[in-house]
Amino acid sequence: MEIKTVAVLGAGAVGSYVIWGLSRRKDIRLGVIAEGERAERMKKGCLINGTVYHPEVWTPQDARETDLLIVALKYGALPAALEGIRMITGENTTVMSLMNGVDSEELISEKIGASHVLHSLIKIASHKEENGYYFNPETTIGIIFGELTAPYQSERVQAVESLFKDTGLHYRVTEHIREEIWSKFRLNVCNNLPQAILGAGVGCYQDSVHMKQISGGLRRELEAVAAAKGIDISQADSSSSHGSAVPPSARYSTLQDLDAGRHTEIDMFSGALVRMGRELGIPTPYNEYTYHMIKALEEKNDGKFDYSKDGRVTCAK
Repeated sequence: MEIKTVAVLGAGAVGSYVIWGLSRRKDIRLGVIAEGERAERMKKGCLINGTVYHPEVWTPQDARETDLLIVALKYGALPAALEGIRMITGENTTVMSLMNGVDSEELISEKIGASHVLHSLIKIASHKEENGYYFNPETTIGIIFGELTAPYQSERVQAVESLFKDTGLHYRVTEHIREEIWSKFRLNVCNNLPQAILGAGVGCYQDSVHMKQISGGLRRELEAVAAAKGIDISQADSSSSHGSAVPPSARYSTLQDLDAGRHTEIDMFSGALVRMGRELGIPTPYNEYTYHMIKALEEKNDGKFDYSKDGRVTCAK
């Protein structure tokens, strides 16, 4: 098996890392999936770390039966993209989802069949500026992938390793991919979300006992849900208990979204955990509070609480 065509669905913070690395491969065809106005923007190039890259721009029809499809969407964009993913996926197409959360592979598998999906995740501290996306290639942990069951060094795993080799992309194969995905999920829930509510850099977890307490409460709930589902996150702890190196001022993705006035991915973080907790009979009060707080911050960004032109009068009690 040899990968000669790669399609990237989602050219944001995560997709930019893939485009940056695979653009070095002159022996493959690399394209981003886009239609309409977005396709026209993509044809002008992708500005990544100060350099403009020009992958091909394909519609889902153009990308039909590509060898490898890398899904790097925001969670809220996945439902609308599933039909396009189905259209792209041919008999021999491998699909890797680098999305956050723990259920994107499940949602994609329901549409195209689990046999096409190679489970994976990415750890990268990437951010958007007015003139493009930026990340540190040296401190980025990169892409982690693997088969759910043996043989772990499958033909497609070896093909992806060969594709990534000598591209600058950091990558690693694991025999515990489900546990690694949940380990990253734990990082996102425990470190991404409290910071977003506080509106401060990640140094807050070291400098505040209160932030540590909140993070610890979220962690205990997540680990209880994982244990009830038979997932032993400790199997991934030796390799995945940390993320990409960042300064204390770093602002993770949820806070970046709120800063920019965008809706967040809270539904696939605490939202998903609360849902799983209810299904399993496990209380998740820290996550329920966090979920509703971030939803309220989204509403604030939407202008729901702008009462400057509201003539209503309320009474203090």
